[in-house]
Amino acid sequence: MAKTQATPPKDRKGSKVNAFAQILNGEFLTKSFVLDNLNYIFFIMLLLLVLISKGYYGKQLTKDTDAAQRNLDQHAAEFIEAKARLELVTRRFKMAERLASRELKETQNATKVIRIKQQINE
Repeated sequence: MAKTQATPPKDRKGSKVNAFAQILNGEFLTKSFVLDNLNYIFFIMLLLLVLISKGYYGKQLTKDTDAAQRNLDQHAAEFIEAKARLELVTRRFKMAERLASRELKETQNATKVIRIKQQINE
């Protein structure tokens, strides 16, 4: 009888180390699997570039939105300040006090506006 030797099972750690060594050596690039799937690898790289650019675009949009919001808040504050100054300058009781020296008084009756419609005769 001939003795048959069973092949020893491959060590898992050895195959992982071998794969890692192939990556470091660049051997994996010469294999036909990589060459056959080169289009797929380029597509994955393109998707990664799109993903990275989307992240930068999102950050830029957020930055622009924050700047626009700060600008809007600043203009709103300036508007409120100008409105408050205008109200302070044009207060009726201040005007009545200023006109008291001229003996002018504020009317108590509501002002009525009379509008006349003119007809054009041709």
